[in-house]
Amino acid sequence: MNLSISALLASAALPESATAKLDAELLLAHALGKPRTFLLTWPEHQPEPEQAASFLALLARRQRGEPIAYLLGQRGFWNLDLSVSPATLIPRPETERLVELALELETGDSKRVLDLGTGTGAIALALASERRGWQVTGSDRVLEAVQLAEDNRKRLGITNARFVCSDWFGALQGSTYSLIVSNPPYIAQNDPHLSEGDVRFEPSTALVSGAAGLDDLTCIVAGAPAFLETGGWLLMEHGWQQAEFIRDLLAERGFGQVQSWLDLAGHERVSGGRWNG
Repeated sequence: MNLSISALLASAALPESATAKLDAELLLAHALGKPRTFLLTWPEHQPEPEQAASFLALLARRQRGEPIAYLLGQRGFWNLDLSVSPATLIPRPETERLVELALELETGDSKRVLDLGTGTGAIALALASERRGWQVTGSDRVLEAVQLAEDNRKRLGITNARFVCSDWFGALQGSTYSLIVSNPPYIAQNDPHLSEGDVRFEPSTALVSGAAGLDDLTCIVAGAPAFLETGGWLLMEHGWQQAEFIRDLLAERGFGQVQSWLDLAGHERVSGGRWNG
């Protein structure tokens, strides 16, 4: 006998968490090809057997810890619905702080912007969607990520962004920008959080950056001046305990107006400086 929507949800066994009920509802709505509101409106509706089987298969994967974003194939960021895949980091709400700060800066006249390590294209596409007069380039060393970001761009109809395959600045020689932003890997290779939660399923190359988590941040600070216009800004997201190191690094490299900004939790989450040549 087929089970109703309410019965399927009642029988859903997920590890106890603040999002367990929401996770089950999102997975069932995905299996049905319906919005989540459909579940609330038609709780007695009986899904087809193949739909129920799809839901139970997704539920089993979630029980093993797979991120809900990978199971659904999408994640909201800023005001965009982005496709995601195991080839990329899952966009996180705290990274929206980097977008907010970038939109607030005075970055010169050219409005050429570079997003290093773009992943799904989240930061680049958020900036491009808010500033149609900007020309935004997103780069990533992983070809699958570049292809996914381009797919997101096309689906969202954003015309003032492009994506290229580049190992940081490697394929960008000769280009200059008024703003460079990045959410690079910044987790230490022995960090215990790497064996917990969603990050167990995310690509380590998008998370880990050397023994102290600082290798890629250091590389970006060192290379950015050659690609910044006079008066251009560099903004980087980092771990909440790394801000002082990054500020010192920026100052030593010759950046001015060096500072850090807090996230909603009160942690120093973004640091940056202005290049005056």
